Amino acid sequence: MDRETRAFAESHFRRLRGQPAGGAGAPPGRVDFIASPTSFSYADFFRRYLLPNVPCVFSRAFTEGWGCRRRWVTPGGRPDFQHLLRTYGDAVVPVADCGRQEYNAHPKEHMLLRDYLRYWTEHIESGYSSPRGCLYLKDWHLCRDSSAEDVFTLPVYFSSDWLNEYWDALDVDDYRFVYMGPAGSWSPFHADIFRSFSWSANICGRKKWLFFPPGQEEALRDRHGGLPYDVTSPALLDSRLYPRRGLCSPALELTQEAGEMVFVPSGWHHQVHNLEDTISINHNWVNGCNLANMWHFLQQELRAVQQEVSQWKETMPDWHRHCQAARLRPVSSWLPGSSGPCPSSIDPRLELWASCDSQLLLSGQVIMRSCTGINFEEFYHFLKVIAERRLLLLAERTDSGAVEGGAGSGLGPHQAAFDVSRITEVLASVVAHPDFQKVDTGMFSPRPEELLQQLEEVVASTASL
Repeated sequence: MDRETRAFAESHFRRLRGQPAGGAGAPPGRVDFIASPTSFSYADFFRRYLLPNVPCVFSRAFTEGWGCRRRWVTPGGRPDFQHLLRTYGDAVVPVADCGRQEYNAHPKEHMLLRDYLRYWTEHIESGYSSPRGCLYLKDWHLCRDSSAEDVFTLPVYFSSDWLNEYWDALDVDDYRFVYMGPAGSWSPFHADIFRSFSWSANICGRKKWLFFPPGQEEALRDRHGGLPYDVTSPALLDSRLYPRRGLCSPALELTQEAGEMVFVPSGWHHQVHNLEDTISINHNWVNGCNLANMWHFLQQELRAVQQEVSQWKETMPDWHRHCQAARLRPVSSWLPGSSGPCPSSIDPRLELWASCDSQLLLSGQVIMRSCTGINFEEFYHFLKVIAERRLLLLAERTDSGAVEGGAGSGLGPHQAAFDVSRITEVLASVVAHPDFQKVDTGMFSPRPEELLQQLEEVVASTASL
């Protein structure tokens, strides 16, 4: 990041006054197409798409040198099943059943990649029909589970990636995924976890995207307040079921071709359909531009949990007996990072509500973590890790010249100073939040108030950087 871009960004957030970044109230008329890497800089992306929080598409020229585009694809542009089988056949991968609905998602199972590739081949040979239905390999952590060397090169536009920087520092997880599926596989209507940004690159095949800017999804809620599972369903035309549907603008439609990358802005709900046999690489990411969105989302989730807990407490006459008698079920039994309801044959929140003591019930933090993958305490540690890394860089005043990025990409001082200013604003809101004040921070190092003071001093000292 250069000085001018940093000044532009800080002015942008001063105008927002701590509110989360949104997007156009109605979809723009089209999605911009970025043709050439040589004429499009990090500053261009930052000013025109990241800060305004609107989607764009990068041409296949941006992924031309990726190893996966050479090795995972046949000369005819189809998935190279033999190469994938030889290289990754023994990997255990998550597979979703696109023909079944579990809450507002598809239920998943795990299988060896070799078994999934066998299914996929037979599915194609049978005219895209199978007794097993349409199965979609989703959320495979290739970078975490095996060597991803020479698979792809992280585009500089997406390199300020705090989410993966944080998880890499902990060495326990990541938000980098591979998706593979036949024509007809799809992802239901959703917004990305933590209201993160995401990017998705088609290695082969084509996808159709349906986008709705932040706020538009409210008009798609049914009469009970639930969001739709499939926005293409004819049921949405029934005004008795979806009374506000007429207030929603039509979806912004986009067809993504092989080799192209889509930037998905923060908080945009979307639905995605594979038009052909398709492989893609997807990342979720958070940085200073959508940090306030993440914090706003966590506050919304906690309020929703607290409201439901209150309603259940009022309807259970033996509430306190349940709280004393039961014990917490380990939250690790659910998939970490899930952005939807906790997967279970019964609603697991009932088990949690009946097993939390009164203090945990008041805060809702345990329940919130089980259903979203993070709570206020962990959000503070996320901020702390990123803040300390930026403070170290500013203290050393190192600048390798490649100033655009994130961990390992030559993060420069202007980007680091911008990051610190964004963390400072959000951390001040966290520290002042009454529910965070109930968290026992006695063992935190540094204490939240101490870290905030340190950051405020650095923001003042770098104002003229």
